[in-house]
Amino acid sequence: MFVERRSPTWQRLDALLRRVERRGSRALPPDEILELGRLYRAIASDLAYAQGRGYGPPLIEYLNRSVARAHARVYARAPESGLARIGEFYARTFPLEVRRSLPYIALCAGLTVACAVVAFVLVRNHPADAYALLPKYMASEEIRKSLHDSNFAMNPALAPLMSAAIITNNVKVAIIAFAGCVTLGALTLYIIGFNGLMLGGTGALFTNAGFGRDFWATIAPHGVIELTAIQIAGGAGLLIAAGVVFPARLRRRDALMANARRAGTLIVGVASMLIVAGTIEAFVSPRRWPEQVRIAVGLLTLVALVVYFSSAWLPRSSSQRDAIIDRVA
Repeated sequence: MFVERRSPTWQRLDALLRRVERRGSRALPPDEILELGRLYRAIASDLAYAQGRGYGPPLIEYLNRSVARAHARVYARAPESGLARIGEFYARTFPLEVRRSLPYIALCAGLTVACAVVAFVLVRNHPADAYALLPKYMASEEIRKSLHDSNFAMNPALAPLMSAAIITNNVKVAIIAFAGCVTLGALTLYIIGFNGLMLGGTGALFTNAGFGRDFWATIAPHGVIELTAIQIAGGAGLLIAAGVVFPARLRRRDALMANARRAGTLIVGVASMLIVAGTIEAFVSPRRWPEQVRIAVGLLTLVALVVYFSSAWLPRSSSQRDAIIDRVA
């Protein structure tokens, strides 16, 4: 009687499993995925009942095989392709980690803005201070002479030199800001602050010469992404340092490892951002488009970054199916 009563359930489960084994779980519509989960739980109960009643080995063996097959399909996840994992990283993992690590990133951004404002005010009021704040290549003889060239704003010859110097500096700053974690964040804060001083001092230097608007228009297209990447790299460095200094209820080793994984996600994203910024710098900045156009490009990248980091997403169909599978499991 038990076998006759339960056989339709077992046969239905077997039919669903054969379809899944041939074409994968994606072949089943959502309602049949839910049915597969119900049938799996039912046959697992039947197995326990049959074992408790001491039914014959052939029935026990059949139910065991069916339960094992169903378990493998209910709890299995289809392997993701490399492109799917990359898409998941940029669509959700990286922007969500940026938002999760926002306090550390905001600290770096605040320090950058404060130092840039201080340097701008100092050099604007006392131009000689530029030689104390800026590296030699940013206050070189060639750049100083160009400041007195009335054709500077329309002369593209200096733009590639400035672009190469700026992007090289920003990549170096991002690396040092992240590596500063080994000093418990001291070097990270120093290089972030120094970069802010250099940005504000250089802007004031060009503003004093009458080319301030052109200077900001020159760095706007790529600078928004580069400067954001630097703040994220600094946040990653502070995140690792926080694992040592503020482990909370975790052991320092465990806190450090957890924060290091999070920081690794940030740094991979930073590298990608710098590649995008470098591409913009190579193909947009040297063109010396009108100032309004270059500033508009910079504003457009700013809006794109805000939208990107504020809205992590996945394709609707995939997220719905994964939620159903999670309910079954």
